Amino acid sequence: MAESQSATLSHTEVQSVEFQDTDTQTHVSSSKLSNEPIKLDIEHAVVEDDPRIWSNAKKNVVLFIISGASMIAGLCANIQNPANAQIEQQLHTSSGDISLSLSLFILIQGNFPVIWSAISEIKGRKTVYLFSVALFTLGSAIVAVSRTIGLVIGMRILQGAGSSAVIAIGAATLADMYEPHQRGTMMGVFYSAPLLGPSLGPIIGGALTQGLGWRAVFWFLVIWGSIIFSAFLFLFKDTFRKERSTTYQNVLNRRLQEQQPSEAKDESRKISEKELQANDENLNKTSLKDIEGQPTVIPASAIREVKLSIADVNPFPPYLSIISRKNNFAILIASGLIFAFSFSIAYTCARTLSMYYNYDALKTGLVLLAYGIGCVAGSILGGRWSDRTLARLKAANGGISFPEMRLESTKVAMVWLPLSVIGYAWVCQERVNVAAMCVMLFLAGFSSIWIYTSTLAYIVDANTGRSSTAVATNSSFRGLSAFVAAEIAVPLQDSIGDGGLYTLWAGLMVITECIILMVLYKGRKWREASAEREKQKLGGK
Repeated sequence: MAESQSATLSHTEVQSVEFQDTDTQTHVSSSKLSNEPIKLDIEHAVVEDDPRIWSNAKKNVVLFIISGASMIAGLCANIQNPANAQIEQQLHTSSGDISLSLSLFILIQGNFPVIWSAISEIKGRKTVYLFSVALFTLGSAIVAVSRTIGLVIGMRILQGAGSSAVIAIGAATLADMYEPHQRGTMMGVFYSAPLLGPSLGPIIGGALTQGLGWRAVFWFLVIWGSIIFSAFLFLFKDTFRKERSTTYQNVLNRRLQEQQPSEAKDESRKISEKELQANDENLNKTSLKDIEGQPTVIPASAIREVKLSIADVNPFPPYLSIISRKNNFAILIASGLIFAFSFSIAYTCARTLSMYYNYDALKTGLVLLAYGIGCVAGSILGGRWSDRTLARLKAANGGISFPEMRLESTKVAMVWLPLSVIGYAWVCQERVNVAAMCVMLFLAGFSSIWIYTSTLAYIVDANTGRSSTAVATNSSFRGLSAFVAAEIAVPLQDSIGDGGLYTLWAGLMVITECIILMVLYKGRKWREASAEREKQKLGGK
């Protein structure tokens, strides 16, 4: 596991790098220079062409590409809504089939990243990006020429699978490039793109449907997918490094043991010592005294000798290892509830505006833009505040930090989220002026995503060496939660109204905040206990 996979290097090799183990992240200042060996975690294993020392311009290109790609996921979920009436009429289908095309899309989009994540930990990020975007583009093209609702549903599922990769692996790409103290800000910038989807989707979909027909919606997605595919193919440089992947190292260890069963336990240590001794001859910087008796990161020489394939990928053990930790499971539930709320409010708001305000698709999209702008503002500002809070608490703690410190930043928004949700509930229920609805939508989006950005950064920070698996697991929880929200939102809205529905949601947001506070105060203890159990289990093999 990441907690027990390490190497020992002298300080002169890593002066400019921020170090962290399972529990701490420590900057080594120039005032503390010494020749004493420094133990690095797997995330800071020495690699060629380290993405963390790339120039800011190079990192920004990667950030721009994955942000543009992530917008696909947000757009695709909502862009069909204005076209549903035309699809139902022209394909001679029912509203139930239309709902199925939407809910299955969300379910697949949420859960398929578990598979993409596992593949990316073997084959790298770029391969998965290219293949997934190609699938999305192909699915969009087939939907655009479909003559039956069955084919539309099938290809919407393919779209969901293809559009899902970048959300999970995009966060892992950021973890590849940025140190923990920078991730909150970068996660906020990255996640602002898909958050615009629920708002821009109805506007774009409504304009295209009214002007050119429903098929134009999906041809638009084909064009967007082709642009993103070209950007990944020609401009994107892979950030994945095999030496820094817990999943890859575990699979590689297993393969080495299978090939040499009689010397399984000694082989990786011998390879490691040989590699490190070679470095010592060239650099005279490496110490081996802490290598004996503990698992080590398999070096580049072994990685070159043993080639892994997709057949070596089993996504379920990494998935189970994430949710088996109490701190992860708790924060994943909170994250899923926030996302389900976001999906529900965008879905039901469009229905309310159509039924009671007589708004068409374009006007509805413009109202929902208030929610999207609130989400983007909350994502960017919340991410920056999360990083500042982490830096402040770290300085107050003698330069030592741990992932749970990041959750302290969520307290600022915790008062406003339930209040804004209740405000939205009764503004809708009383059918007041739509301007009041826009204000409540903005506040609800701002405060919910402020909290969500910190929880997402925490999920990455708390799972060193397996960030893509952690974010994919988060996506799975989100997808399941949104699927349930999509299925129950309309019946509840019809039976108890917007007032009752979003008063319930306000109560769920209070529960969500309590879960986050529980992780803030108890998560470190849970995480340390889980890491110790995993270490003992690994040592017993």
